[in-house]
Amino acid sequence: MNQKEIKKIVSEMTLEEKAGMCSGKDNWHLKSVERLGIPEVMVSDGPHGLRKQEDKTDHLGLNGSKRAVCFPAACASACSFDRGLLQELGEAIGEECQAEDVSIVLGPAVNIKRSPLCGRNFEYFSEDPYLASELAKSYISGVQSKQVGTSIKHFAVNNQEFRRMSCSSELDERALREIYLSAFEAAVKEAKPWTVMCSYNRINGVYASENKKLLSDILRDEWGFDGYVMSDWGAVNDRVEGLKAGLDLEMPGSSGVNDEEIIKAVESGRLDESVLDTAVERILSRIFAYWENKTNTVFPYKEHHELAKRIELESAVLLKNEDQLLPLKEGKKIALIGQFAKEPRYQGGGSSHINPYQVKGAWELLNGVSYAMGYTLDDSAAEELAEEAVALAAKSDAAVIFAGLPDAYESEGYDRRHMRLPEQQNHLIERVSRVQPNLVIVLHNGSPVEMPWEKQAKAILEMYLGGEAVGEAAADLLFGKANPSGKLAETFPLRLEDNPSYLNFPGDGNTVRYQEGIFVGYRYYDSKKMAVRYPFGHGLSYTTFEYSGLKLSSDQIKDTDCLTVTFKVKNTGAAAGKEIVQLYVSDHTGSAVRPEKELRHFAKVALSPGEEKTIKMELTKRAFAWYHPERKDWYAASGEYEILIGSSSREIRLSKTVCMENTSGAVQRIEANTVIGDIVANPQAEKVFSKYMDQLWKAFGKPKSDEMTRQIILSLPLRAVRSFCYLPSEELNILLNALNAAVNETARSGR
Repeated sequence: MNQKEIKKIVSEMTLEEKAGMCSGKDNWHLKSVERLGIPEVMVSDGPHGLRKQEDKTDHLGLNGSKRAVCFPAACASACSFDRGLLQELGEAIGEECQAEDVSIVLGPAVNIKRSPLCGRNFEYFSEDPYLASELAKSYISGVQSKQVGTSIKHFAVNNQEFRRMSCSSELDERALREIYLSAFEAAVKEAKPWTVMCSYNRINGVYASENKKLLSDILRDEWGFDGYVMSDWGAVNDRVEGLKAGLDLEMPGSSGVNDEEIIKAVESGRLDESVLDTAVERILSRIFAYWENKTNTVFPYKEHHELAKRIELESAVLLKNEDQLLPLKEGKKIALIGQFAKEPRYQGGGSSHINPYQVKGAWELLNGVSYAMGYTLDDSAAEELAEEAVALAAKSDAAVIFAGLPDAYESEGYDRRHMRLPEQQNHLIERVSRVQPNLVIVLHNGSPVEMPWEKQAKAILEMYLGGEAVGEAAADLLFGKANPSGKLAETFPLRLEDNPSYLNFPGDGNTVRYQEGIFVGYRYYDSKKMAVRYPFGHGLSYTTFEYSGLKLSSDQIKDTDCLTVTFKVKNTGAAAGKEIVQLYVSDHTGSAVRPEKELRHFAKVALSPGEEKTIKMELTKRAFAWYHPERKDWYAASGEYEILIGSSSREIRLSKTVCMENTSGAVQRIEANTVIGDIVANPQAEKVFSKYMDQLWKAFGKPKSDEMTRQIILSLPLRAVRSFCYLPSEELNILLNALNAAVNETARSGR
């Protein structure tokens, strides 16, 4: 149905019908208008699997849902660094939506992992906005290729569960743009999700649900979003103000309470009816886009279960593998220990909780291995179970302990209090390590954990929350039927206190201050050269890779150019494997305070033993730029940038420098309060100011070799020349004009 036809339908709707169209019928359905042919459609949770409820419905996962395939959660799938794989995942979710008559799937969730404690981190992709956005683009494209919509969420700066419905996230413009909005931006611009879900929280004091800057100025006017904005469930504060700001659909319905507020506002003149009409048009456009492309699809359980396994095989991260203990050898005495070996934890709690098609533990799938429970999730019978496990480990050739976080440790609705595993598990690992040197730890968790036993374990395999096939994937990886190829999408710090948000998370309940600014995750750890347990992008393989031949298309570019980067990767081991190569950019211009390096591209490459491939990556201005609040735009200064190619943020294999020329003019205007040090740092401005600098030295009566006097002069504001050089205000204005002309010339020439 075209826009003209939709406008005609809206023109025939009553005020009551239009107001009603802007809220849900119940938890999961939008309203119909039978007389005008507007059908009822359904939305459903499901970033990593469909959670369709039919009887007792809720939005927190408290009640059951129809059986579906539970794919790996985003904490796991992000570690695949595989755009194509996320596209396949999206296509599968889209097929399932068609099979179950679901028009919109509520996902993907791209909020940044600011702190390891956020209770919902398992649903989010990464601490890095570029990685999160790239994977979100692929997922959205996959789902929507099946004529089913997505609702990218939670827009925006929703990085904790504590008081999430009222707390205000307080942050500066650079952090907002470079970290928290950037994860959404490319996904919205390029993948064009049908809907965006606004978050619960306030942003610098304004609720996201009525934040015009967020929902209209940025989302629609800057990024060109043309779908509709829906609220998170219960996120509406003032329905009329939300509608004015750009919030089209309230979910769930308020049994007509807020619909009546809209009607009153139109009738009183508080709300222009055209604003309501526009919201209804947006909603109807997506309803009919789905309805006119409905297909009779059968839910392909078995095929999607196999896809879930393949995604987990590509996503699991081999953190450590001393003496090549893994893969384990067939015929050896292997002890499997831990409740998760039988009953794996494969998903998180809350609104994304899936009723799975099929779940098996690794122990069920492996022949010839012994088993001991070792611990329970409720901490009962701890000593007896530990003794049994230690005895089994002592008489085995190797012990594999399946450890991790119980469901109650991480869920929607509350945050974690610490990064530790249950003490019973830490105690068990310590005891087993004393009798069995060949110790493997397999982890099931939605976010980083502390590892006091890391030195005692020879191998650590991070499975995250790997979906319903996580046990099958673990069995294949442990015995070498598959080669691990995932890499961490977040940093594992040594301890919670090292995290940059530690002193400001989760705030006082009214506000949470993002004092770390742009220094989130590896941007902080790498800039401080701080020791971490495992760095961003880290992950091992059962083979080895060699990097070589880095070339740049040019060593001199303009900010309007595209830089092509090529290099080679070779499999130098004996097994086929996949390597995730990462490109970081380091700004050496000194134009702003920036992280040591930032991820700007990545690729996953499959290589047979001895095979070598050439990788090509392209970088535009945005890869070099930072957000300049005064310019209200992205800015890449003239100067040198280093291109870094690595296997993680800490393991840089190749590097080259490129010099960029800025073509967009001066970054800022020199004013009376600009300090002299900033002026003389610009070569052209320094020439203009040189005679005044000489006068300042004479005024202070010190030789130019006097360091204290030099620092005092450099810290003076420009207006000080009136006092020390006796410069009239008229001449100061002439000087200001000359300095700004010089700065602009420098920017244009790139000198």
